[in-house]
Amino acid sequence: MGVAIRRAGQDDRAAVTGLLDRVFQDDAVSGWVFPDPADRRDKHGLMMGAFLDAALAEGYVDVAVDGSAAALWFSVPAGGHPDEDGPAELRRTVDPANDRVEAIGRILDAAHPKDRAHEHLMLIAVDATARSQGRGTELITSVLARCDREGRAAYLEASSLRSRALYARLGFVWSGSTIDLPDGPQMWPMWRDPMPSQEA
Repeated sequence: MGVAIRRAGQDDRAAVTGLLDRVFQDDAVSGWVFPDPADRRDKHGLMMGAFLDAALAEGYVDVAVDGSAAALWFSVPAGGHPDEDGPAELRRTVDPANDRVEAIGRILDAAHPKDRAHEHLMLIAVDATARSQGRGTELITSVLARCDREGRAAYLEASSLRSRALYARLGFVWSGSTIDLPDGPQMWPMWRDPMPSQEA
């Protein structure tokens, strides 16, 4: 049976921020943003909290009811969002001395397709105790089913070959170009067109 999913709110902020911090603390992209492990332990949670705040305010956050998984989504209109200096604001909020906090936002924004409206999966996190139980897949497919019904595309950036393979099984297609962080890891931008209903 599938895991129950609900929409998160402000009351979930502390728990979801903690989940994101734990899951991505050792992620290659997080390691690039905060190369020093002690610095990462101190400030990584602030960055995850800022991402969550943005999703709660401007997008939506789905969580497993047991708190073991969460997904941060944004509905992106054709043409993208109005020009705002989100990366600079992120840096001011999280770590003004660290230019990589701002750089990651600018690099990802430059690669983000803006010609068609879509749902953007910004982050998805599954607690270590709940891995390989289908929670992440359930969080994603619940939104993809709506995308298919509404004829809406979806987009994400895979941060590992393993996650890229998982997203491919869900219908996402790699763009063919990587996002290369300077002297750092690669990411794989992936797009999914809506799929026709399988119902007769």
